[in-house]
Amino acid sequence: MSTRENPEKVVIFGSGPSGWTAAIYASRADLEPIVYEGLQPGGQLTITTDVDNYPGFPDGVMGPDMMEQFKAQAVRFGTRAVYASVENVDLSEWPYRYVTDQGEGWAQTLIIATGASARYLGLPNEIRLQGYGVSACATCDGFFYRDQVVVVVGGGDSACEEATFLTKFASKVYMIVRRDEFRASKIMQHRVEKNDKVEVLWNTETVDVLGKDAVEGVRLKNNKSGEQFDLACTGFFLAIGHVPNSQPFTDWLETDSDGYLITAPDSTATQVDGVFAAGDVQDHVYRQAVTAAGSGCMAALEAERWLTHKEHAS
Repeated sequence: MSTRENPEKVVIFGSGPSGWTAAIYASRADLEPIVYEGLQPGGQLTITTDVDNYPGFPDGVMGPDMMEQFKAQAVRFGTRAVYASVENVDLSEWPYRYVTDQGEGWAQTLIIATGASARYLGLPNEIRLQGYGVSACATCDGFFYRDQVVVVVGGGDSACEEATFLTKFASKVYMIVRRDEFRASKIMQHRVEKNDKVEVLWNTETVDVLGKDAVEGVRLKNNKSGEQFDLACTGFFLAIGHVPNSQPFTDWLETDSDGYLITAPDSTATQVDGVFAAGDVQDHVYRQAVTAAGSGCMAALEAERWLTHKEHAS
């Protein structure tokens, strides 16, 4: 680990598209970046199968394969990758101190690219049955539900995508939507509507997940009539959004009401000099691999310029 007297030039937290892109640009600028890969190396794309909308892959690419290529490119230019997660930082003085589960270090600039994690409903049995029928990743676990009945919670693009994917395996997919319409884009709605395996339960909320050792069903409520009823299923998939992984930084950096780090307009700069945020930890609007990669590029360029300015100013 680095010391206060010999800090790293660029430390990057997170290894999704934004983190690795930042590493590629920083390493090509001879800034010798170090990437702490986090609890989920590769980020959310490692739990994604086909990626068809990233430029340069006309035949599509598997999410995990794509992230391995990102990593290999960054390492090729000299990026150091460490399997560790950031726990907290001290931004009270420069160089900045950070603590990971492998120890502490110091950095001249920080790029926060820790992404976001799936949101859960907070049901009594939801966490207890996680891994036993409760999942937040259809592409990870859908294979295990061949010829079974499953439930997907949510009404946005992610929920429609997950439901459509699950029809490859499941005999029936119920979508639980608390409103009387989708929030999803028209193209995603059409995919659901034309799929005979998907049935949408409108104005419906989940009361609890049922089952002793594995999911056996869900208890639902019609939020118009208040009527509760049970639906038999063996899989319960959540697709209701994400929570930004900003917790280690919130004592020092501004966030919005949902916990996303706030950056300056047209910039990845936070309100602390030399600290930048990129990707889904600060983007709750687009949340795409290509936009995350773009903001990672911005963060690296801004970090390089910041270091150059500080060197010339000293």
